[in-house]
Amino acid sequence: MMPFEIQNIKKGIVLVSCCVLLLFNAAAQPNAQKVFTEDIDHFWTAYDSCRTTTDSLKQLHFVQTLYVDKGTEGLLAFMKARDYSAPLWVSLIRNYPRFWNSIRPATNTVKSKAGDIETSIQKFKRLYPQLRPAKMYFTIGGFRSGGTTMNDLVLVGTEIAAAGPSTDVSEFPEKWKWLTDVFRSQRLDNIVSLNVHEYVHTQQRGEAVNLLGDCIMEGACDFVTELVMGRLLQNNYIVYGRAHETELKAQFKTEMFSPASGNWLYNASSAATVADLGYFMGYTICKQYYKIAVNKQQALREIIELDYSDTAAVEAFLRKSQYFKEPLYKTQLVQAYEAKRPMVTGTAPFVNGDTLVDPAVKEIHILFSAPMDKRRYSVTPGEKGKETWPVTGITGFSADGTAFTLQLDLRPGREYEIRVSERNFASAEGFFLKPYTVKFRTRAAQR
Repeated sequence: MMPFEIQNIKKGIVLVSCCVLLLFNAAAQPNAQKVFTEDIDHFWTAYDSCRTTTDSLKQLHFVQTLYVDKGTEGLLAFMKARDYSAPLWVSLIRNYPRFWNSIRPATNTVKSKAGDIETSIQKFKRLYPQLRPAKMYFTIGGFRSGGTTMNDLVLVGTEIAAAGPSTDVSEFPEKWKWLTDVFRSQRLDNIVSLNVHEYVHTQQRGEAVNLLGDCIMEGACDFVTELVMGRLLQNNYIVYGRAHETELKAQFKTEMFSPASGNWLYNASSAATVADLGYFMGYTICKQYYKIAVNKQQALREIIELDYSDTAAVEAFLRKSQYFKEPLYKTQLVQAYEAKRPMVTGTAPFVNGDTLVDPAVKEIHILFSAPMDKRRYSVTPGEKGKETWPVTGITGFSADGTAFTLQLDLRPGREYEIRVSERNFASAEGFFLKPYTVKFRTRAAQR
């Protein structure tokens, strides 16, 4: 995670991440996929040791030697992917003891579902013989991800994945409200279907470049999960989507070629009704694609193996599904959407591109063409990276939502860049910001 990168809407939250496979018969099946859970045990050993002292240096030693140094390749990959470190874990252990005490039993309960999950993956293999193996690592992360994938590794943040309505979040800061919302809708009983969903992600190809691709990618995982489980999914967004499909379909049509997804995906903290309705749209498109296919096995393969980096292929998939009966005029839809997007109109107290900025300036105000949604914001370094990153803190939005203030630490004769993320800034009406980068240089020190 970049310095002061603020992400209030994190991916949904990848709740449990891929599959747990058979634990107890692995030795008898040399080709069986394996799940690795020892990181959980190592964490709790380190945690118990940390609770015996208030000395932060001793606690750092415990976490480093008992957790990090003994970590699996999965934990090390997760640390790299989410910028986790021993000092971060020490801080979390010290600040949230009630949370840790409440989540501990659930982190061990995950293992009891191994047999059911193995059965579901075997069925998946029968439905889709091309299924590729993956290594699955259950770890304890740092509240930044419930799970992700890296090549053939599935990385699970069990402190998030195993949480539920009874998890104690009373110590959490307001910025973690999105986590509280996620926990409220999670159930350990859903762990099998959640793992199948994430397993499908390990089989997919390419990175989506627009909302349509993002939604089909997520919805494909839900549709395949439904086939594997042999029963209709009852996720909150699918139940709501079935009841409101007509209006959702009309709205989705106007936004599906846009680059941003925050109205539809990974928006637990900002959804007006139900979060992640883009999952429903993608699920419904895939379901329709499969329904009208003559060769069901071939259709399933096409759903799983769609190349999301190829926009032409994604759009052809949509057309072939016949989900939209009427013609789709992409150019007009894109133009109509772009006309509604807010813009950055300027900066203060200096203008963008200024080469003589006073290094004593401590704030920058970013000004918008429309009132913005105050729950969404993200600023990151520009193309030149951290060396040109001047931000030391976030003040936030003005009362009317038309300005956003950042705290700065500037040096004489330096070049700086700040990228205002289009995916995490949106107008109050829900339309996403046109991308914008602030670039400026401070004047040299006077002699």
